[in-house]
Amino acid sequence: MSLAARDIRVTLDGRTVLSDVSIALERGRFVGLVGPNGAGKTTLLRVLAALVAPTEGSVTLEGRSTSGMCRDERARRVAALFQGAGVGWPMTVREIVALGRLPHRRAFAPLTDADEVAIARAMVRTDVEHLADRPEPTLSSGERMRALLARALAVEAEWLLADEPVTALDPAHQLDAMALLRAVARDGAGVVAVLHDLGLAARFCDRIVVLKGGRLVADGHPEEALTDALLAEVFGVTARRGRAPDGTRYILPWARSGAVKEESDGAIIPP
Repeated sequence: MSLAARDIRVTLDGRTVLSDVSIALERGRFVGLVGPNGAGKTTLLRVLAALVAPTEGSVTLEGRSTSGMCRDERARRVAALFQGAGVGWPMTVREIVALGRLPHRRAFAPLTDADEVAIARAMVRTDVEHLADRPEPTLSSGERMRALLARALAVEAEWLLADEPVTALDPAHQLDAMALLRAVARDGAGVVAVLHDLGLAARFCDRIVVLKGGRLVADGHPEEALTDALLAEVFGVTARRGRAPDGTRYILPWARSGAVKEESDGAIIPP
């Protein structure tokens, strides 16, 4: 059960955004897509979701070209959540989440029992059930993001592609969302998320894919992909590493590479 991109090149407005990117993804794993600003992460996610057609290369889902699938089939099999994806009119949170069931229904058909169960489950998992009757314009940015994540989960798709799903969330809901995405993968779906928080990515993701300048520069387990050398080269930072009492390894971006030094008392001063 794979979603694969091969030899992807994307040129937008005469500028090459992605170049020679190939990646094969498997269900049951949570993949973090990371890289500095402008690296091409969101564009790659849009290519995987068949929302952007590559200038060169192809995307396949279980060996079939996604470009040859009908829109409804793609929508049932690949759910996507992108930054800035509002709803356009004052729907309630429950109505927003119910949109996730559209690929499973005929036009204007009423919600089925299966739809109702999927909607309720998605709202509970994203902690928005208490917001069910709130109109979208009254939501905070974090509440809106959780509602949109619930909409994506309600699809119950084989794949979930999410663009910066934790950016607008407070720390508690960031942890909840990352744990939820990992649980969705453990349940058998493939999850790919664009992430900027390297600490959360390293802690929760099974695999890290690193882009820089539109090219894939690292791909592997977090400890293999986020090495000190790569952090310095790609992100321009150094990191602190450690292990939590439960044995979980963590990484904490600490300073710009070569920008600071530490005295023996722990104070950080310019070099």
